[in-house]
Amino acid sequence: MSDRIPFKSGFISIIGRPNVGKSTLLNAIIGEKVAIISSKPQTTRNRILGVKNLIDAQLIFLDTPGIHKPIHKLGKTMVKTAFETCKDVDLILLIVKPEEPDQEDSHIIETLRPVNKPVFLLINKIDTIVKQNILPLIDRYRGIFNFPEIVPISALKLYNLDRLLETIIDYIPEGPRFYPEDIVTDQLERFMVEEIIREKIMEHTKQEIPYSVAVTVEEFREEEKIIFIRALIYVERDSQKGILIGKGGRMLREIGTMARKDTEGLLGARVFLELWVRVKKDWRQDERVLKEFGYKGS
Repeated sequence: MSDRIPFKSGFISIIGRPNVGKSTLLNAIIGEKVAIISSKPQTTRNRILGVKNLIDAQLIFLDTPGIHKPIHKLGKTMVKTAFETCKDVDLILLIVKPEEPDQEDSHIIETLRPVNKPVFLLINKIDTIVKQNILPLIDRYRGIFNFPEIVPISALKLYNLDRLLETIIDYIPEGPRFYPEDIVTDQLERFMVEEIIREKIMEHTKQEIPYSVAVTVEEFREEEKIIFIRALIYVERDSQKGILIGKGGRMLREIGTMARKDTEGLLGARVFLELWVRVKKDWRQDERVLKEFGYKGS
């Protein structure tokens, strides 16, 4: 009889409505920041991959855009990306807030009914409610879908994440190590820098501006002692450009300073970051531009 411990590997999709903590969970599991986070909904626009390497398993997590009712072609692309990510994975993690399920939650659950793979329900942010309310909430969700596992967690406080990982390993198949052990994400450095800049814009601006912004790195040049990066920030209207630049360029400088610091932490080198703002009218409705900016299109 063999004493060999089987090595397991699998792909796990993280889905849910905007602002339920999907990216926070991914970063907490991986132990590094691989996805930007914000208090604003619809922060994640692309599929973000994070790799958790364990002694007996490799778990590949796919963070997805929040599922919402889209009003632009960009939004339709984001929702399509979220659902398409569920097709080729071994397990799905549906994250919800610790609240009674509403119509939007029910819509997501109905969409998952035909999916022939396990769907775990993660009730996140349980540190924000009283303990005796958790069990009735679990019972409520059990009554509307046959979740094989329901796990209360707090991604922010790292509560119950070890149990979650152990439970995931029970459900994924034996398999090879798909990525080298030192890899935590498949995202290219340029994309990571674009996301850092977009995160700082979301932190510093309000109303429609964070959602009207796209960022592209046009130049990424490594010199002997410094990395030179030139990035373009696209907005939809001249008024948004003025707000983003700020009086005397103050807003843009502040965004650039914060983004440069995080980029230096990411790349482990000194960085010179140059930001420019340009107007591309109604780009969120233009399929050609969406593809140009790296979104698949509807």
